[in-house]
Amino acid sequence: MATGRPRSAPVGHGDYVTSVAFSPDGRTLASGSSDKTVRLWDVATGKRRATLTGHSDFVTSVAFSPDGRTLASGSDDTTVRLWDVATGRPRTTLTEHSAVVRSVAFSPDGRTLATASDDKTVRLWDVSLPNPASSIKKVCQAVQRSFTQSERSLYLADQPSTPVCRS
Repeated sequence: MATGRPRSAPVGHGDYVTSVAFSPDGRTLASGSSDKTVRLWDVATGKRRATLTGHSDFVTSVAFSPDGRTLASGSDDTTVRLWDVATGRPRTTLTEHSAVVRSVAFSPDGRTLATASDDKTVRLWDVSLPNPASSIKKVCQAVQRSFTQSERSLYLADQPSTPVCRS
């Protein structure tokens, strides 16, 4: 039965919180703040998992992709950032808006991101992630050699240690 009482109170932002969103599996909460950061929280413990930095002004909106692998954040700095949830690293920055980005939302299939801005526009972005195997094949063809050990650890840390580029 719902009690209406708070379960936990994640603490850590340096200024007011402007937006929150649950990951699709419900285990992670993202929060955006006027302290210019996005924070990822463990819902079960209330502990901070990561602090995502890169915006130069208030973070106004956050949203998880349907697969939970990507987080989008909109900001007063007029940008939208896409983050890798597992690593906390930025994937890309979208820069077509000319005013505050007020809202971000993923389509149900996760291939499109909608953004709304004070520039009086709604924009639709193709945010499909490339297939990892296909991307690796393209890199191998471009460099015409196998990956060095440092390249493998930097770019393919989560991949099996089998040869990546086959002759």
